[in-house]
Amino acid sequence: MRSIVGNVAVADAAGTVRALRAQLERMEGRRLDTPVLPVPPALAALLPGGGLRPGASYSLGRSTSLLFALLARPSREGSWCAAIGMPHLGAEAARAAGVDLERLVLVPEPGERWLTVTATVADVLPVVAVRPPARAKDADIARLAARMREREAVLLVQGPWPQTEAMIDVGDPSWSGLGDGYGLLEGRELTVTVTSRRFPMPRSGRVLLPDAQGGLAAEQAPASVPASAQESAPLRAVG
Repeated sequence: MRSIVGNVAVADAAGTVRALRAQLERMEGRRLDTPVLPVPPALAALLPGGGLRPGASYSLGRSTSLLFALLARPSREGSWCAAIGMPHLGAEAARAAGVDLERLVLVPEPGERWLTVTATVADVLPVVAVRPPARAKDADIARLAARMREREAVLLVQGPWPQTEAMIDVGDPSWSGLGDGYGLLEGRELTVTVTSRRFPMPRSGRVLLPDAQGGLAAEQAPASVPASAQESAPLRAVG
């Protein structure tokens, strides 16, 4: 009898977990076990789920190098990407950072209808990056979020954006390769910080961006940002 009661209790608990999971998935508009789009291992260690979650949006700092690092692996592994509202984005710089230009669509000047253009592009491409020229209305943002979830597309926004899966920013840069008046710049170290509602504290790690191959690589193991550091040293974006 105890065994039966125990099994019933386990079954009830399992049913409750499934019901809660289904409810959470309905609220978030996507499955929690959906495969993520790949990113460099140093970023995967910091991001919730270890990659870019289809249907989610991410808020980025203004660093173009960071954007390229996020586009590089998805584009090389077959995902089409778009960059909207970035007229000064350099194609050669993107190639040097590992982005597959054969799978990169540029919309440099979308005009005042940038939000509509973004939603339209998201209908056909799985990764869409945009630099908003102005603040969008909450209702328009909600409609775009619903479109991204429906299409299971990833939205990368350079700048503040509500209800994001995570905010990714870089700061504290230092260059290597220069001596006392001689030498060439060989690499740049940055601190990448990821803030997410899924984490009790932000996660950060020191990375090379670019590394010797022009991409992003870990410099040291990721570490949590102390609460005192969060208050005294706000994130800074660098290009």
